[in-house]
Amino acid sequence: MTLNIATDRKANVVGTLWMIAAMAVFAIEDALLKIASASLPVGQILIVFGFGGAAVFACVISLKNEPLFTKDVASKPMQVRVISEVIGRLFYTLAIVFTPLSSVTVILQAAPLVVVAGASFVFGEKVGWRRWSAILIGLLGVIIIVQPGTNQFSMLSVLAVLGMIGFAGRDLASRAAPSSLSTSILGLYGFLSIVIAGALYTFWEGYRFIFPDAFILICLLGATAAGVTAYSCLMKAMRVGEVSAVTPFRYSRLLFGLTLGVMIFDEELSATTVLGSVLIVFSGLFILWRGKALVN
Repeated sequence: MTLNIATDRKANVVGTLWMIAAMAVFAIEDALLKIASASLPVGQILIVFGFGGAAVFACVISLKNEPLFTKDVASKPMQVRVISEVIGRLFYTLAIVFTPLSSVTVILQAAPLVVVAGASFVFGEKVGWRRWSAILIGLLGVIIIVQPGTNQFSMLSVLAVLGMIGFAGRDLASRAAPSSLSTSILGLYGFLSIVIAGALYTFWEGYRFIFPDAFILICLLGATAAGVTAYSCLMKAMRVGEVSAVTPFRYSRLLFGLTLGVMIFDEELSATTVLGSVLIVFSGLFILWRGKALVN
């Protein structure tokens, strides 16, 4: 019994380290994409980034001798997942480009709250008044950051909210996706969805492709490598440790995002951003704790 407890604790520690690593690399990916956006159109960035990640996952799938396409790939949950990924990635990337990285990162942390709320309607999961209250408090944190109806409000801040909602929809669709689809397959079609997002925005924007210089090319390659690496670390975290133990450390992305925003892009943290982030993180952690308490 003691041995099993020690083993579980070790697995949770390892899983936590994988989760923190994933969130750190995700933040680096965001920073590299923001840097690249200073020289390249957003649509081109998404297309190059998407193709790069898709190529990596296609190679992994081929090495595992898995088929790249099955009938389950065309299932309704996967169709919803692709649409949600397109919306989430497009608006989130636009938010990174046109608004402070720190505020975008904070707003993204509200996605789990939207997932819990969505699960109650889509999957009929029971969400009590305590968790509904936490969801509302977390969404209040988003409103405090966006500041609608004030002089500080900018329509560009809505981009991050739309991106967050898109990612929440993707996560809900992933839960409904056929179990026969591996994480590599989900990764492949997730990155192909980014290509679609980039192509649609390029068509709407009307920009021609620009050949990047060496520095920007390195940023794009680095962002692609970071995206694939972060995704792999995230999958390892969820498989090694207990979900309830490692999931709270998703919020470490907020710390990494805020740090990179301040250090690299000279962003200033306003009181509203700090207050909003506290409410969002508190709400998310409470929902995780409450969910574990109900299970136990």
